Amino acid sequence: MERRGGQTLFEFSLVAFLTVIMLLFVVEVGRMLLVYAAVADSAREAVRYAIVHGSSRSAGAAQTNASGPGNNPAQVLTVINNFAGTAPLSSNLLVVSVTYPNGSNAPGQPVAVTVVYPYNPLTTFFPATVRLGSASRGIIQF
Repeated sequence: MERRGGQTLFEFSLVAFLTVIMLLFVVEVGRMLLVYAAVADSAREAVRYAIVHGSSRSAGAAQTNASGPGNNPAQVLTVINNFAGTAPLSSNLLVVSVTYPNGSNAPGQPVAVTVVYPYNPLTTFFPATVRLGSASRGIIQF
């Protein structure tokens, strides 16, 4: 009669280890996609805000006033931080660039927003630092 208890224990530990690694990978990729979606949505929403808050609005710092034409206007940065806050990320690590390439926020002029976030993995099994970024452009309408 053979005793195979050691072989069964070894096979179970190997399969259990690989299963845990695979589950951690799935969680990590899901979290990375969530952070990327928040970064992309915040860039897209910031451009949307900038194109409807051009020079035809009154100037000022209120939420409904004109944004720009200076780079990184406070209203657009607030929109970016609000949308980025929907994901598990630290908004103070966001690298944001809001530019008006022609130096004007008049209707018909372009606006560009770039948002980059240095993603840090939740687990140390996948020690990769990835910079997730998104850029969006639009033409000011109002």
